[in-house]
Amino acid sequence: MEKPENLFPDAPAGDEEVVYANCAAVREAGKAPLYKGDPGYSSKLDRDGDGVACQ
Repeated sequence: MEKPENLFPDAPAGDEEVVYANCAAVREAGKAPLYKGDPGYSSKLDRDGDGVACQ
């Protein structure tokens, strides 16, 4: 089951995980690039597997 896109990426996350549907959503939220360990980082967003997504 896929997790839904985070509709409020700038809201305090609390216990909820930040999830972006794609890099366009990351850029729209002003969070690009994402580094491994950052909220919202996902290997599916890191095409070359270098630990930096949506670069």
